[in-house]
Amino acid sequence: MSGHNYIDLFAGAGGLSEGFIRQGFLPVAHVESDAAACFTLKTRLAFHYLMSSEREALYNSYLRGEISREKLYSSIPNSLLDSVINAEIGKENKRIFNVIDSILNGQPVDLIIGGPPCQAYSKVGRGALKNRDKDERTTLYIHYGRFLKKYSPRVFVFENVPGILSTGNGRYFRNLETYYKRLGYKVEAKLLNAYDYGVVQNRERVIIVGWRKEMGLTYPEIKQSEKKYHREDIFSDLPPIQPGDTQRIHHYTNITTEYLTQTAMRNGIDFVSQHIARPHNNRDLDIYRLAIKTLETGERLKNNQIPDEMRTQKNVTDFLDRFKVVGKIPHTMIAHIAKDGHHFIHPDIEQLRSISVREAARIQSFPDDYYFEGIKADQPRTAAFRQIGNAVPPLLSAALAKTIKDALHEQ
Repeated sequence: MSGHNYIDLFAGAGGLSEGFIRQGFLPVAHVESDAAACFTLKTRLAFHYLMSSEREALYNSYLRGEISREKLYSSIPNSLLDSVINAEIGKENKRIFNVIDSILNGQPVDLIIGGPPCQAYSKVGRGALKNRDKDERTTLYIHYGRFLKKYSPRVFVFENVPGILSTGNGRYFRNLETYYKRLGYKVEAKLLNAYDYGVVQNRERVIIVGWRKEMGLTYPEIKQSEKKYHREDIFSDLPPIQPGDTQRIHHYTNITTEYLTQTAMRNGIDFVSQHIARPHNNRDLDIYRLAIKTLETGERLKNNQIPDEMRTQKNVTDFLDRFKVVGKIPHTMIAHIAKDGHHFIHPDIEQLRSISVREAARIQSFPDDYYFEGIKADQPRTAAFRQIGNAVPPLLSAALAKTIKDALHEQ
């Protein structure tokens, strides 16, 4: 274990945190406003605790649905559960500070990580609204900075979409950089593609790293993966399912792949959870079939190519790739998958559905033992999709965490 501790702000489902835990960092607290994601964080903390005490059988019983969430949580210290703070950063900073202070009990903080909600910096959707300057999410970096000011970590990591560098002609990033420098940090940003770091997905994100000026560090050189993998490396062992499948667990139908073994995505047990899919109406399925057949010719179906009698929306000028099949290298996972699956159609025409929760999680590089919770603990499909779409891929995070750990050890 590295012994270095960290606070995770805007923690989501814990994808960023997972990578740091894998590199031996110790979480002090996770702060997240979404209640369902907080349950996911608690469940993952339960996993790590039970694994460390060789009680993984209890966790696997939970995955199979043999014990309740309450029973799982009763098997771990209350202090772990209490370290997940369900609160809104900005409005509830005082309460958050009080909880973190009680956990730290005077100990210093080595690292703060986090990825504030990024829609306000996005080039499409809500982020493209003319009222962006009135969107409070564009100022969340200020609240992040207040945690830097209070805890003075040696290093911080701030993840966001590429648009944070260009939105407002770069004004927001310049303000961020100026503020954090005033707090005593040297700040640098780089655009990274998760695919270069072992994630089977083209996903570009800005990773801002800051370190206290007196440390004399430079932006960490993150080692890229030597070998690249593709869709079949993460889909081929999962059983075929049909739209609306809600079965709690499935059994693998194929041997593991090199990728799944090297990344430990398959966890050694003989079943997989949350391989569940949303239902679809026949009209959407007709479009899915057309989209899959079109991709087989090497082209992608555009919305204006859908016959009038099949089309489900009148607009044929905006968002022409509304219906999109997952390609050999999957495209960027987004939170909109929680609303419909049209942008993530499974490539197998025999299954004819959008991808399952587990398939989405694998695209994001989450291991199969990662369970995504809802507020209620019964098949939380929509909440799971939202959390996965918003997440930082753990493999990218782990690669980043490795370089930061090495840099801290050299100090």
